Amino acid sequence: MFDLAAYSDYALLFMRIMLGAIYIDSGYLDLKNPEDRSKSIGLSKGFTIFLAIAEVAGGIAVAVGVLQQLAAVGLILIMLGAIQKKIVAWKTGFWGGTSPGWYYESTLISTLLVILFTDGGRLVLLGSFTFG
Repeated sequence: MFDLAAYSDYALLFMRIMLGAIYIDSGYLDLKNPEDRSKSIGLSKGFTIFLAIAEVAGGIAVAVGVLQQLAAVGLILIMLGAIQKKIVAWKTGFWGGTSPGWYYESTLISTLLVILFTDGGRLVLLGSFTFG
C-alpha cells in the first residue's frame, strides 16, 4: 500500500499556507477599513489596527515557516479573545444564533495547535521556538 505518512510534511506545508492565507486576508480586510471593523467588534480603532497587523504578520510567519510556533501562539490568543467576546459579550453559542458562532475560531485554533506541536513540519525556513 501507500505510506501516506511519508507525505506529512507536504500536508503540513499545505495547511500552513492555507491558514496563513486566511489570516493575511482577514487582517488585510480589517486594515482596509479599521473604522467600520472596530465598530462591528466593539473595540477601539487603534486596537483593531493592532489585531489586524498581528493577523497579517502571524499569517505570513505561519505560511512561510518563520518562527511559526510563536506565530501560532499569538494567533491562538487572538482567537481565544474572539471566542471570549462572542461567549461573554455577545452571548453567542457554538453554532451561533443572532450572530456567528465560535466554531470557526475553534477550528482555526485546532489547526494552529497542530502547527504548534509539530513545529509546522520540516519544510520551514526558520525553525523552532523552544518552550522549555
